[in-house]
Amino acid sequence: MVADHYSPPLFSVAPMMDWTDHHYRTLARLISKHAWLYTEMLAAETIVYQKGNLDRFLAYSPDQHPIVLQIGGSNLDNLAKATELANAYCYDEINFNCGCPSPRVAGRGCFGVRLMLDPKFVAEAISLIAANTNVPVTVKCRIGVDDHDSYNELCDFIYKVSSLSPAKHFVIHSRKALLKGLSPAENRSIPPLKYEYFYGLLRDFPDLSFTINGGIASIDEVNGALKAGAHGVMVGRAAYNNPWHILGHVDTAIYGASSSGLTRRQVLEKYQVYGDSVLQRYGLGPSLRDIVKPLLGFFHSEPGNGLWKRKADSAVQTCTTIKSFFEETLVAIPDSVLDSAVVKPQSGRGDIFANIYSSLPPPYRTREEDVI
Repeated sequence: MVADHYSPPLFSVAPMMDWTDHHYRTLARLISKHAWLYTEMLAAETIVYQKGNLDRFLAYSPDQHPIVLQIGGSNLDNLAKATELANAYCYDEINFNCGCPSPRVAGRGCFGVRLMLDPKFVAEAISLIAANTNVPVTVKCRIGVDDHDSYNELCDFIYKVSSLSPAKHFVIHSRKALLKGLSPAENRSIPPLKYEYFYGLLRDFPDLSFTINGGIASIDEVNGALKAGAHGVMVGRAAYNNPWHILGHVDTAIYGASSSGLTRRQVLEKYQVYGDSVLQRYGLGPSLRDIVKPLLGFFHSEPGNGLWKRKADSAVQTCTTIKSFFEETLVAIPDSVLDSAVVKPQSGRGDIFANIYSSLPPPYRTREEDVI
């Protein structure tokens, strides 16, 4: 059952395969207390078949709340079982992936963004997941797939899924996916962003909630999207590649909370305690390289960043603790950078949404007979 009075988060960090792992989420939460964090997408099959080893995939530290489990799959039984197994881990929300364009997911796996072509199945999947949990169940999708990329087709998908299931919140990646000829990385940059489709959905589905995703790379742009009416904003690569300047402003500039006042050095001290406590926890992993990976954008565009990255590159091959890694690498960064708290947000294109309502597609006309 989906909780009543559901209100989507104003800011969330996108689920990213091989990126938003436990280590990154730990760092993100040290910087922002209010950003909603997502797991990497987990296939329902993985959860079901790894039943005896679930901590490795589903466990997280309590300070990572609010946290969303993103699940993918095309087998209804496994989706139901996986949801039931995940309940023990008390995620704040479950998100169903209808947006991943990776060939192993949308191709061989026949799920991810390919499911946008089968809204009836998506509605069935959402209904089953919701029947097996008592947290909200949401959907993440694209604006289209291959030639199925008209605004009306997107609306048909949203209308059918929301009419036939309890899904009331959709996270919309404002690009379509091309399943043939583009890699997942190219699918994040080559199909054009169509923010006008997103804002059309706000107009045409006033009873649903929508979070905008895709191409938003600064706090300025996040606030621009919210000001134009988005219920929430999800940021992906920018929050990974430049965590200090993006996440460092979420609590104050978006949630109106007070700043933690932590300096970069203090964040790294806390992260070191975490990193050294988990090194080699699961037998062969995580490795020092795994734990250090989320830090590589931590000094983005600061003096000493290039040298720090070069030192980090050689230190991951020789160091055995996070403490020794920092001793070898942080000499590259000036004290003035390490000891400063978050400063003014970097400016972005906050006005990109200013005239969005003048370019909306024609209003959607519901075709109820299709749904029935």
